[in-house]
Amino acid sequence: MSKKLREFKIFAFILNALEIAFYILFIIFYHFNIFNTQSSIQSPIYIAIIGAGLVLIDLIYLWFCLVSLTRSKQKSNLKAAEIIGSDVQEAYNFGMIGLVVIDDNNMVLWSNELFRQRQINIIDYNIFDWQPELRKLIDSNENETVKIDINERNYEVKYLYNAGLFIFKDVTEYEEVFKYSKEQAPVIGIIMIDNYSETSDNQEDTNDIVSKVKNAIFEYAKEYDVLLRRYRSDAYLILCNFKSLEQMQNDSFSLLDRVHELCAKEDTPLTLSIGIAHDFPDVNKLYDMATSALDIAMSRGGDQVVVSKYGSDLEFYGGKTAAQEQRNKVKVRVMADSLLSLIKASSNVVIMGHTMMDMDALGSCFGIKAIADYCHKPSIIVYDPKLTEKKTRNALIASFTREEVQRLTISPHDALSRIKSNTLLVVCDVHRPNMTMAPKLLEKATKIVVIDHHRRAEDFIESPVFSYIEPSASSASELVADLIYYSSTNPRIELPSAYATLMLSGIFLDTNYYKSKSSGIRTFEASMILKEYGADNSLADDFLKDEFEEYSLITRIIATMKTPYYGIVYCVSDPKDIIEIATLAKVANRCMALKGVNACFVIGNTGEKETRISARSDGTINVQLLMEKMGGGGHFTGAAAAFRSSSPAKVEESLLNVLSEYLNDARLAEQPKSGRKD
Repeated sequence: MSKKLREFKIFAFILNALEIAFYILFIIFYHFNIFNTQSSIQSPIYIAIIGAGLVLIDLIYLWFCLVSLTRSKQKSNLKAAEIIGSDVQEAYNFGMIGLVVIDDNNMVLWSNELFRQRQINIIDYNIFDWQPELRKLIDSNENETVKIDINERNYEVKYLYNAGLFIFKDVTEYEEVFKYSKEQAPVIGIIMIDNYSETSDNQEDTNDIVSKVKNAIFEYAKEYDVLLRRYRSDAYLILCNFKSLEQMQNDSFSLLDRVHELCAKEDTPLTLSIGIAHDFPDVNKLYDMATSALDIAMSRGGDQVVVSKYGSDLEFYGGKTAAQEQRNKVKVRVMADSLLSLIKASSNVVIMGHTMMDMDALGSCFGIKAIADYCHKPSIIVYDPKLTEKKTRNALIASFTREEVQRLTISPHDALSRIKSNTLLVVCDVHRPNMTMAPKLLEKATKIVVIDHHRRAEDFIESPVFSYIEPSASSASELVADLIYYSSTNPRIELPSAYATLMLSGIFLDTNYYKSKSSGIRTFEASMILKEYGADNSLADDFLKDEFEEYSLITRIIATMKTPYYGIVYCVSDPKDIIEIATLAKVANRCMALKGVNACFVIGNTGEKETRISARSDGTINVQLLMEKMGGGGHFTGAAAAFRSSSPAKVEESLLNVLSEYLNDARLAEQPKSGRKD
């Protein structure tokens, strides 16, 4: 209709312009008697007849326009009546349903009474200029809907293509009820004070720092309308609604930073581990989810919040403090005896590390094999040369004869036949299922043991019967060395010198020869234990030495170093080069040896369709947090991530985006004191 109106206006303008031009020409011709006009028109009656003729033409055109517009209006009204029916208009108004009919040019022809009552006048407007969101309905099927806001009211809109009809359903009250229900949904959480036993010494009433931390927890709970109830000396149960949780999330759980400030000068700083669960109606299920979230927070080193939403990925907050040493000799002895009991109760033991096995994974696997041999249980190590680093393959060949390698190891495919109902599967130096040497073994095994030193990721091996994850440890070989030495067995567990040398080489690798921040008193004690068992440190060092080609490659990669931020550097290898994972780590370690470098990232292709990034830090930047944002994980000062079918250039772009968004969160204002104890 609006199109016709525009056409009529244009034609009327042209017609009037022609009439005016005709009058002007006639006056000029008559006044100057051009072509003897005065003698031709001698009587004024002729002039009146001409004027009346022009007026008649205007009247006829006006009548034509009115008739045409009336017919169009009748057609649109008839079309609307066919769609909704004249008798149900009141029902639509009562149900607060708006109807809008458009033409082929998306112009609004008609709307029902609801819009007029709400003073929404959209007749002759382009509906997509009025509400651009409605354009999504044009290419979708008729079951699709969109939600829009009009004059502070919410509408759900559906489009019937054949009828050219938009149906607007007022859902304001429903949205308000939904919003209220969401805000009042129950949330359950648990707050655990880390390092509490080391600090309080069972004198919590007289310990000033413990009292300050507890006061901070109560003040924070009061600030965000959280019900807090103590159910253990070092733990609190929290109850709140989702609105309070959203406010705490927007605040990034500043309680963690408040506790940091209170404990900044302490030798053993207190931190908080918090697990929170929501979005499920059963409070018992929420409590189980919160407990699981707390376990993950603590296994990742504490000082962080893990929020578990039912059916969604976990959310992590905090984690800016390096993991504090919490294991002591008594705890290690208990863990060792538990592992020995599991091995003795099994029929056989299958041991495996992670894909692209390094010296630490291999060494820790051989340490577990020594424990199984002590228990007189058949044991075998899963080994695939194609999924093992070159230096690790060479070390294995150098340490054992060909026949011994065949006797000690088994391929992932053949290992499946070794898994029986009572087989114990021990996984070393990894806890993520997709990163193990043979993930299919996890599906078949019923009893699984996990021994790892990496911070726990969201994807974890399901339901292990025994889990020993210690993020403060420098390496898995360190953990296994402790288990062997501190077990209460008599006589002591025997560890062959070849096994001990491989384990020591693993410690050398993961600590960068004790230069890493993760190296502590327990690391040196573990090395001493391995020396007692006959580890050859010179041979362990030889296993990790570079060949000339690798040294040249490392130099070329370091030459690509760039500095996107102060103290932050990264290197990108040539896309044509296929690089060992250990080589990437060596480049990162070399970069960290440069003065003024706080963190470094090394990117390179490690396979035909795989690109990896290796990250290192001096302890002032949490590279584990940054790598988790890229889908990886690891340690506070050493982490990595892997990408399938992605070029180094794309990984570089992704790294820069992550640094731009999360570097401030990962950067520490002050590095906490170690506080590592026996």
